[in-house]
Amino acid sequence: MQKDCSVIILAAGNSTRMGQLKFTLTLEDGTTFIENIVKQYAEFGCSEIIVVVNINGKEYLEKHPLEGITVAVNKHPEFERFYSIKTGLSKIKSNNPVFIHNSDNPYANQIVLKVLFTSREDADFIKPVFEGKGGHPILISYKIVKKLILHDDQKIHLNEFLKNYSFIGIEVKNDKILININTKEEYLNL
Repeated sequence: MQKDCSVIILAAGNSTRMGQLKFTLTLEDGTTFIENIVKQYAEFGCSEIIVVVNINGKEYLEKHPLEGITVAVNKHPEFERFYSIKTGLSKIKSNNPVFIHNSDNPYANQIVLKVLFTSREDADFIKPVFEGKGGHPILISYKIVKKLILHDDQKIHLNEFLKNYSFIGIEVKNDKILININTKEEYLNL
């Protein structure tokens, strides 16, 4: 069943430490990170799934298309994460709250998504917490989406931008919210 929420999947990094696009890494079953993430959000019922990639990522997705996504191309990956978020949000067509998910974490747990979505009216943004550590994805309100799109400092860190908004951290029993694969060693340990 479709829900009134969208997701931006951030996959525009150059992945220099990894040596390949992180979203193309595979899980034990052969599914790529991006396939698994998209599948989880589709099963959750997100009405819009936006994948933000760089030029190389766009070429990969043209050769390996994924059903049900909109591709947003960050032509300036040097502007980093905040700019990628803005690029993805520019493709949003609804007034829904938006999940922000990093492609270096291949998991989007249904229970975590449900807990965040159920709490969407409680604060401007919501993040999952495991044993006192904040993780991903986060869920931002449409109020933040509107302000973020208009913000003109391309290099600001998202956490700095979000300081002006109310938030809650919700304790979850899922340590996968803390995964952040940046190196081959971290990938092998996954």
